[in-house]
Amino acid sequence: MKVSAALDSRMSCRAFLPTPIPEATLRQILTAASRAPSGGNLQPWYVDVLTGAPLAALLARVRPLVAEHPLGYTSEYPVYPSPLGEPYRTRRHKNGEDLYATIGVPREDRPARLRQYARNFEGFGAPVIMFVCIDRGMGAAQWSDVGMFMQSVMLLAREHGLDTCPQEAWSGWYREVAEAIALPPQRMLFAGISVGYRDPAAAINRLRTDRAPLDEFATFRGFA
Repeated sequence: MKVSAALDSRMSCRAFLPTPIPEATLRQILTAASRAPSGGNLQPWYVDVLTGAPLAALLARVRPLVAEHPLGYTSEYPVYPSPLGEPYRTRRHKNGEDLYATIGVPREDRPARLRQYARNFEGFGAPVIMFVCIDRGMGAAQWSDVGMFMQSVMLLAREHGLDTCPQEAWSGWYREVAEAIALPPQRMLFAGISVGYRDPAAAINRLRTDRAPLDEFATFRGFA
Protein backbone atom coordinates (compact mmCIF):
# COMPACT_ATOMS: atom_id res chain seq x y z
CA MET A 1 0.00 0.00 0.00
CA LYS A 2 1.31 3.47 -0.90
CA VAL A 3 1.78 5.95 1.93
CA SER A 4 -0.75 8.24 0.21
CA ALA A 5 -3.32 5.43 0.15
CA ALA A 6 -2.71 4.61 3.80
CA LEU A 7 -3.08 8.27 4.75
CA ASP A 8 -6.24 8.73 2.70
CA SER A 9 -7.90 5.56 4.04
CA ARG A 10 -6.95 6.11 7.67
CA MET A 11 -9.95 7.03 9.77
CA SER A 12 -10.91 7.07 13.42
CA CYS A 13 -12.76 3.77 13.53
CA ARG A 14 -15.57 3.67 16.08
CA ALA A 15 -16.88 0.15 15.49
CA PHE A 16 -14.49 -2.81 15.30
CA LEU A 17 -14.90 -6.49 14.61
CA PRO A 18 -13.73 -8.82 17.42
CA THR A 19 -11.24 -10.59 15.13
CA PRO A 20 -7.98 -11.19 17.06
CA ILE A 21 -4.70 -9.68 15.87
CA PRO A 22 -1.52 -11.77 16.05
CA GLU A 23 1.13 -10.47 18.42
CA ALA A 24 3.68 -10.77 15.62
CA THR A 25 1.72 -8.26 13.51
CA LEU A 26 1.62 -5.72 16.33
CA ARG A 27 5.33 -6.20 17.00
CA GLN A 28 6.05 -5.61 13.33
CA ILE A 29 3.97 -2.41 13.30
CA LEU A 30 5.60 -0.97 16.41
CA THR A 31 9.11 -1.90 15.29
CA ALA A 32 8.58 -0.15 11.96
CA ALA A 33 6.93 2.86 13.66
CA SER A 34 10.02 3.30 15.83
CA ARG A 35 11.67 4.81 12.75
CA ALA A 36 9.49 7.90 13.31
CA PRO A 37 11.55 11.08 13.72
CA SER A 38 12.29 12.64 17.07
CA GLY A 39 14.45 15.62 17.99
CA GLY A 40 17.89 14.44 19.03
CA ASN A 41 16.68 10.88 18.44
CA LEU A 42 15.22 10.87 21.97
CA GLN A 43 12.44 8.44 20.95
CA PRO A 44 10.31 9.66 23.90
CA TRP A 45 7.47 7.13 23.50
CA TYR A 46 6.46 4.10 25.54
CA VAL A 47 3.71 1.69 24.53
CA ASP A 48 1.76 -0.93 26.48
CA VAL A 49 -0.28 -3.26 24.28
CA LEU A 50 -3.31 -4.95 25.86
CA THR A 51 -5.55 -7.69 24.55
CA GLY A 52 -7.37 -10.71 25.98
CA ALA A 53 -7.69 -11.02 29.75
CA PRO A 54 -5.59 -7.94 30.69
CA LEU A 55 -7.67 -5.70 28.42
CA ALA A 56 -10.93 -7.26 29.60
CA ALA A 57 -9.93 -6.66 33.21
CA LEU A 58 -9.21 -2.97 32.57
CA LEU A 59 -12.49 -2.45 30.71
CA ALA A 60 -14.40 -4.24 33.48
CA ARG A 61 -12.80 -2.00 36.09
CA VAL A 62 -13.60 1.19 34.22
CA ARG A 63 -17.14 0.21 33.17
CA PRO A 64 -18.96 0.98 36.46
CA LEU A 65 -17.03 4.23 36.79
CA VAL A 66 -18.07 5.27 33.28
CA ALA A 67 -21.70 4.74 34.27
CA GLU A 68 -21.31 7.58 36.78
CA HIS A 69 -18.77 9.67 34.85
CA PRO A 70 -19.33 9.05 31.11
CA LEU A 71 -16.80 11.73 30.15
CA GLY A 72 -14.13 10.36 32.46
CA TYR A 73 -12.29 12.19 35.19
CA THR A 74 -9.96 15.15 34.68
CA SER A 75 -6.97 14.48 32.46
CA GLU A 76 -3.43 15.26 33.61
CA TYR A 77 -3.12 17.61 30.64
CA PRO A 78 -5.59 19.86 28.80
CA VAL A 79 -6.85 17.98 25.75
CA TYR A 80 -8.15 21.26 24.28
CA PRO A 81 -7.32 24.89 25.08
CA SER A 82 -9.93 26.76 27.08
CA PRO A 83 -11.46 28.77 25.62
CA LEU A 84 -11.14 27.16 22.20
CA GLY A 85 -10.99 29.90 19.59
CA GLU A 86 -11.95 29.97 15.93
CA PRO A 87 -11.81 28.29 13.49
CA TYR A 88 -11.09 25.37 15.83
CA ARG A 89 -14.29 25.60 17.85
CA THR A 90 -16.42 25.47 14.69
CA ARG A 91 -14.45 22.53 13.32
CA ARG A 92 -14.82 20.57 16.55
CA HIS A 93 -18.54 21.34 16.75
CA LYS A 94 -19.15 20.23 13.16
CA ASN A 95 -17.16 17.06 13.70
CA GLY A 96 -19.42 16.14 16.59
CA GLU A 97 -22.58 16.97 14.66
CA ASP A 98 -21.45 14.90 11.67
CA LEU A 99 -20.45 11.97 13.86
CA TYR A 100 -23.74 11.75 15.75
CA ALA A 101 -25.71 12.25 12.54
CA THR A 102 -24.34 8.93 11.24
CA ILE A 103 -26.11 7.10 14.06
CA GLY A 104 -29.23 9.28 14.14
CA VAL A 105 -28.56 11.00 17.45
CA PRO A 106 -29.81 14.61 17.52
CA ARG A 107 -27.93 17.32 19.39
CA GLU A 108 -30.63 17.64 22.05
CA ASP A 109 -30.42 13.93 22.98
CA ARG A 110 -27.60 14.32 25.48
CA PRO A 111 -28.07 10.89 27.13
CA ALA A 112 -27.61 9.16 23.76
CA ARG A 113 -24.54 11.24 23.03
CA LEU A 114 -23.02 10.34 26.37
CA ARG A 115 -23.73 6.65 25.77
CA GLN A 116 -21.89 6.84 22.46
CA TYR A 117 -19.00 8.75 24.01
CA ALA A 118 -18.74 6.14 26.73
CA ARG A 119 -17.99 3.56 24.04
CA ASN A 120 -14.51 5.10 23.96
CA PHE A 121 -13.90 3.17 27.15
CA GLU A 122 -14.81 -0.13 25.52
CA GLY A 123 -12.28 0.61 22.79
CA PHE A 124 -15.26 0.63 20.40
CA GLY A 125 -15.06 -3.16 20.50
CA ALA A 126 -11.43 -3.35 19.33
CA PRO A 127 -9.53 -6.50 20.34
CA VAL A 128 -6.37 -4.48 21.12
CA ILE A 129 -5.70 -1.16 22.78
CA MET A 130 -2.25 0.41 22.83
CA PHE A 131 -1.56 2.89 25.62
CA VAL A 132 1.01 5.49 24.62
CA CYS A 133 2.95 7.24 27.39
CA ILE A 134 5.68 9.86 27.70
CA ASP A 135 8.27 10.67 30.34
CA ARG A 136 7.07 13.51 32.58
CA GLY A 137 10.35 15.34 32.09
CA MET A 138 9.71 15.86 28.39
CA GLY A 139 8.46 19.11 26.87
CA ALA A 140 6.20 20.26 24.05
CA ALA A 141 8.69 19.28 21.34
CA GLN A 142 8.80 15.71 22.58
CA TRP A 143 5.01 15.53 22.72
CA SER A 144 5.06 16.36 19.00
CA ASP A 145 7.53 13.50 18.51
CA VAL A 146 5.06 11.13 20.19
CA GLY A 147 2.37 12.38 17.81
CA MET A 148 4.56 11.53 14.82
CA PHE A 149 5.15 8.08 16.28
CA MET A 150 1.42 7.51 16.72
CA GLN A 151 0.72 8.62 13.15
CA SER A 152 3.34 6.13 11.97
CA VAL A 153 1.61 3.37 13.94
CA MET A 154 -1.75 4.22 12.41
CA LEU A 155 -0.45 4.33 8.83
CA LEU A 156 1.42 1.05 9.25
CA ALA A 157 -1.77 -0.50 10.64
CA ARG A 158 -3.48 0.37 7.35
CA GLU A 159 -0.70 -1.44 5.49
CA HIS A 160 -1.73 -4.56 7.42
CA GLY A 161 -5.42 -4.05 6.65
CA LEU A 162 -6.14 -2.80 10.16
CA ASP A 163 -7.90 0.31 11.39
CA THR A 164 -7.31 2.43 14.46
CA CYS A 165 -8.85 5.07 16.67
CA PRO A 166 -6.52 7.41 18.59
CA GLN A 167 -8.20 8.20 21.90
CA GLU A 168 -7.06 11.06 24.10
CA ALA A 169 -10.27 10.29 25.99
CA TRP A 170 -8.38 7.58 27.88
CA SER A 171 -6.37 10.30 29.64
CA GLY A 172 -9.46 10.82 31.79
CA TRP A 173 -8.90 7.37 33.30
CA TYR A 174 -5.14 7.71 33.73
CA ARG A 175 -5.17 6.33 37.28
CA GLU A 176 -6.99 3.15 36.26
CA VAL A 177 -4.79 2.66 33.18
CA ALA A 178 -1.63 3.35 35.18
CA GLU A 179 -2.54 0.61 37.64
CA ALA A 180 -3.46 -1.84 34.89
CA ILE A 181 -0.12 -1.43 33.10
CA ALA A 182 2.01 -0.82 36.22
CA LEU A 183 2.98 2.58 34.86
CA PRO A 184 6.11 3.97 36.53
CA PRO A 185 5.48 7.30 38.32
CA GLN A 186 7.81 9.17 35.99
CA ARG A 187 5.63 8.40 32.97
CA MET A 188 2.36 10.05 31.94
CA LEU A 189 -0.42 8.49 29.89
CA PHE A 190 -1.00 10.45 26.70
CA ALA A 191 -3.57 8.45 24.73
CA GLY A 192 -4.88 5.08 23.76
CA ILE A 193 -4.98 3.67 20.24
CA SER A 194 -7.68 1.09 19.60
CA VAL A 195 -6.60 -1.35 16.90
CA GLY A 196 -8.58 -3.89 14.93
CA TYR A 197 -10.55 -4.62 11.79
CA ARG A 198 -13.20 -2.10 10.82
CA ASP A 199 -16.84 -3.21 10.94
CA PRO A 200 -17.93 -2.29 7.39
CA ALA A 201 -21.61 -2.56 8.33
CA ALA A 202 -21.44 0.09 11.06
CA ALA A 203 -22.94 3.40 9.93
CA ILE A 204 -20.62 5.37 12.21
CA ASN A 205 -17.63 4.14 10.19
CA ARG A 206 -18.94 5.91 7.10
CA LEU A 207 -18.02 9.31 8.50
CA ARG A 208 -15.44 11.13 6.42
CA THR A 209 -14.36 14.23 8.30
CA ASP A 210 -13.79 17.54 6.51
CA ARG A 211 -10.38 19.01 5.82
CA ALA A 212 -9.62 22.68 5.27
CA PRO A 213 -8.60 23.58 1.70
CA LEU A 214 -4.87 23.98 1.07
CA ASP A 215 -4.98 27.77 0.71
CA GLU A 216 -6.52 28.05 4.17
CA PHE A 217 -3.47 26.66 5.95
CA ALA A 218 -0.51 26.86 3.55
CA THR A 219 1.37 29.86 2.11
CA PHE A 220 3.84 29.50 -0.77
CA ARG A 221 6.57 32.08 -1.40
CA GLY A 222 9.37 32.41 -3.91
CA PHE A 223 7.97 30.10 -6.58
CA ALA A 224 8.08 31.18 -10.22
